[in-house]
Amino acid sequence: MKLLKLIPDNTNIRFLRWRVPFYSVSLLLMALSVGLMFTKGLNLGVDFIGGQMIRATFQQTPAAPVAELRETVGKLGYGEPIIQQFGKPNEISIRMKLPEGSENDPGLADAMARKIISTIQAEHKDVRIDGIDSVSGKVSGELFSSGMLALALASVAVAAYIWMRFEWQFGVGALFALVHDVTLTMGMFALTQMEFDLNIVAALLTLIGYSLNDNIVVYDRVRENLKKYRRMPMPELLDLSVNETLSRTVVTSLSLLITLVALLLFGPDVIFGFTAAITLGIFVGTYSSIYMATPILIWLKVDSGSFVQQESEIDRQERLARERS
Repeated sequence: MKLLKLIPDNTNIRFLRWRVPFYSVSLLLMALSVGLMFTKGLNLGVDFIGGQMIRATFQQTPAAPVAELRETVGKLGYGEPIIQQFGKPNEISIRMKLPEGSENDPGLADAMARKIISTIQAEHKDVRIDGIDSVSGKVSGELFSSGMLALALASVAVAAYIWMRFEWQFGVGALFALVHDVTLTMGMFALTQMEFDLNIVAALLTLIGYSLNDNIVVYDRVRENLKKYRRMPMPELLDLSVNETLSRTVVTSLSLLITLVALLLFGPDVIFGFTAAITLGIFVGTYSSIYMATPILIWLKVDSGSFVQQESEIDRQERLARERS
């Protein structure tokens, strides 16, 4: 029985022909993502900003009365609430800052939550409270700092590992690809205003691992071909390396996407953001391994001598002596 091949063995796509336009588009998207994060900002979850989040479902209403709830909760004197749909149109999350003095008296936060819930239940008999989450401001600030530090250290560690395994140019290429992947994913969260919490940090760390795996596969083939085809121009050699690993890349990505799409469509709402981050990460991670991590090797002057051991002066003299004898 002949095995099904998604990518034929003789595939010869000239990826590197379009490296400059794709690099330009990627740099533009990165700039837009950073701009969105500074202008719109990330919709940080309670994990990162501190406060209380009350999740509720209106069981007999097709859509939650967000505007009415915002006015009702706002009149209670605890500040302006942040009320958003949380999954389906009749599911919402109500986020409130912790009341003053709650760091020393946790009972103040509990009293605020009970007051909000009782007020909503008095006006909407069909409401169901799905959960209450509370995080102190000090803890949330530490969580955000630790999460961002984890992303930065993971990226640097990946670049250092590839630097030691290959050459410094490969480490730079891998680090740039990781920055590209993480920036675009965070830009999506700034654009859509989906909640950014610790689950999303976990998704970004997963994305870094996937991107590392894909980059190493391509870089391994590049190193092999640099030793094998010493006279081949670098753009052609990189195209050859990407095409030779394309089948593995496509199969791996499709296998993951089948599971992720099923989770997006039928999975629980609580992991929707996590799944969306990884789904986008699969696309940008695959793209970056071809159009970010690979073309940069040309501009960083990688050539056929990068992995050939240089002959020392003593070795050269010994070789010449052997040849004369």
